[in-house]
Amino acid sequence: MVFGRCAGAAPGGNGRLPDGPERTQILFRRKRLFHVEHRNISRERKKSSVAKIVAVANQKGGVGKTTTAVNLSCCVAALGKKVLIVDLDPQGNSTTGYGIPKRSVEAGTYELLIGEVNAPDTVRKTEFRTDVIGANSRLAGAGLELIDLPGRESRLRKALALVQKDYDFIFIDCPPSLDLLTLNGLCACDSVLIPIQCEYYALEGLSELISTLKTVRKKYNPHLDIEGVVFTMFTGRYNLTLQVVEQVEKYFGNKVYETTIPRSIRVSEAPGYGQPINFYEPKGKGSEAYMDLAIEFVKRNNPAGGVQRTRRKTRLTPKDALAEPAAEGRS
Repeated sequence: MVFGRCAGAAPGGNGRLPDGPERTQILFRRKRLFHVEHRNISRERKKSSVAKIVAVANQKGGVGKTTTAVNLSCCVAALGKKVLIVDLDPQGNSTTGYGIPKRSVEAGTYELLIGEVNAPDTVRKTEFRTDVIGANSRLAGAGLELIDLPGRESRLRKALALVQKDYDFIFIDCPPSLDLLTLNGLCACDSVLIPIQCEYYALEGLSELISTLKTVRKKYNPHLDIEGVVFTMFTGRYNLTLQVVEQVEKYFGNKVYETTIPRSIRVSEAPGYGQPINFYEPKGKGSEAYMDLAIEFVKRNNPAGGVQRTRRKTRLTPKDALAEPAAEGRS
């Protein structure tokens, strides 16, 4: 990415951005206009009985996006909510994560986007209390086929309107790219949940994602909001982890979830058995972390009637280890 001369460029007048943490700070400063006010979209939406649609998105791969989509949706369902997850990723990992073979999906996300079927015909019930609209191998070519179709960026939003009244929450697992599939997910959702791994490259990817969200809000979905940022594969022993947490909390404030998801081999094993983590290992630290995240998610979306539970402290390092805490306090 090439930038011209600007405030914050490296001394010496060559117009280049400096390397390292200072570069990340400048990138965030440029992108923070998207959500500096921390707008609460739930206050602007009219109260209704339709589901809130949450896209789980991050253009950088390997940050635990699909893992979070699968496990969070299942844990929210375990709290008594009616939940649907939509697999918008051609890899189909959310589908197999719920024990559904991709080859068995005859009517899924691809057929829904192309207009061959209606949403109620694509929903599959699972033993995990969560309904799934699965993906098959045909979804890989949907990006090209959507180009010539009318309303190409809003086809998923219109399709989900037929089932939105049947659920409390609909999660969309977006692919790790910024193509027409992801654009459909961002246009269909009310808010975006951003999983982030505590690494330097993840910070730069996050700044680009914020720029994309800003464009989508301006052109296609004026009600788009950030649901929150959740740290995945969290290890509190590393200084780099603290630096990333500091930067993200500084610019996102109370949008950062208090619950963090620790590294866990059981979380990595669960998809191989076609089970969400709260079914694969109910008493493990990964299952407890995702259940805590689900409780915090539900409370944020229903402050008056949140689920009560004694929560363990999931942040592995004390808050005073952060040099510059966010100006806005956590609830």
